[in-house]
Amino acid sequence: MPVGRAGSVSSQPHVLVVGGGVAGASVAYFAGQRGARVTVVDTGLHAASQVPSALVNPVRGQSGQVAAGAVEGLRLTWALVDALGEAGVEVPHGRGGVLRPVPDDRTRQKFERNLPAALPHRWLSVQERPPELAVGWAHALWLPEGGWLDGAAFTAGLLKLSGAEVVRARATAWDARTVTLDSGKLLRGDAVVWCGGSVGAGWAGEGGTHRAGTLLTLDRAVTEVPFSFGAYLAPAGTGGVLGATFEAPTPTWKEPALPLPSLRWLLGKADALTDLSGNRVTGRWSGSRLAGLTAGRGADGVWRLAGLGSKGFLLGPLHARHVAGDVVAALRV
Repeated sequence: MPVGRAGSVSSQPHVLVVGGGVAGASVAYFAGQRGARVTVVDTGLHAASQVPSALVNPVRGQSGQVAAGAVEGLRLTWALVDALGEAGVEVPHGRGGVLRPVPDDRTRQKFERNLPAALPHRWLSVQERPPELAVGWAHALWLPEGGWLDGAAFTAGLLKLSGAEVVRARATAWDARTVTLDSGKLLRGDAVVWCGGSVGAGWAGEGGTHRAGTLLTLDRAVTEVPFSFGAYLAPAGTGGVLGATFEAPTPTWKEPALPLPSLRWLLGKADALTDLSGNRVTGRWSGSRLAGLTAGRGADGVWRLAGLGSKGFLLGPLHARHVAGDVVAALRV
């Protein structure tokens, strides 16, 4: 059982979470739900969790891959949005579905091989397609349970409801029970969960695959629901967005940028989806995501949840629920 400050046995385990992005915030939320005391160490640089409009889309990529747990994760994320709303935390979102236009019969066959029976979906006829969708797409897959949400509001809401103490600092070292801050201060707990993401992995010198991309904010929503193939267009709490994760992968974190060829590529993908005439770009978000999922306890005794890639808001809470449950259960044995 966890041990208190004076050596007395405590019934409330103390969990230290490194990283306050969607992974860390979700772990903090679920650990708090299970009665743990939680401290989150966060620098506030978790850019991938700050997107103003993140897709909640279970069918990924240009071959229609559906990750294990995608259907359960999709529904858990929406349940958390509802729970946040009931607690008075507003998360701008749209649960009106996601449209995946498909260019040819061969690609549709790939999608169909990957679509599980448990995931509601339908192929739309030409007459059923939204008028905003550009002509020339051979097929269009409708995912009625998909949608978008404000990543920053969702992440902040989970942290707030977790009841965690948030320490604004950079963690420079950690082991199974302690975290050292850049100030030299040592935090002690009963377990440590590392959720450092792309930036944190770069600082820690940990291996991984980093994928950078850009999201442009627009003065108005171009489409009523998200369109996604290659890039995505979606509504946002204010206006709309155009985004994609498209830069070449790197083995280490690099400061995000938007080279001119990448901007041309992104705008070209948008033009293939719809007519952008009359829209104005109001801002830019560039960031990177860490790919290569790690979820569980390592040989060093440190628990980890990282490497969610572009599926942070689809699978992050689901994996966090499992990890937080395992951490708290292990501490109470």
